[in-house]
Amino acid sequence: MASGWASDDAVNQQIEGTITDAIENARRQLNHGTISAHFCIECGEPITEARRSALPGVQSCLSCQQEIDKQLAKTSSLYNRRGSKDSQLR
Repeated sequence: MASGWASDDAVNQQIEGTITDAIENARRQLNHGTISAHFCIECGEPITEARRSALPGVQSCLSCQQEIDKQLAKTSSLYNRRGSKDSQLR
């Protein structure tokens, strides 16, 4: 039963949107390729052999990657903001 502007499956659509956004975010964070860089693309410092062998395709040093992860955590959302207006008013 629909109430207000929301359709019958508005909650399911919101959940699916949240999952889709999370999958897209995870795919963007994946390393592309199997050849690791010897120097960080952010700061130019050498990337340790242990990090290169543990994470094939790594492109940044540990400290730069931690900073990138902090920035991503600030911008990523745990809920879908694309939900219907009706569900946001409740």
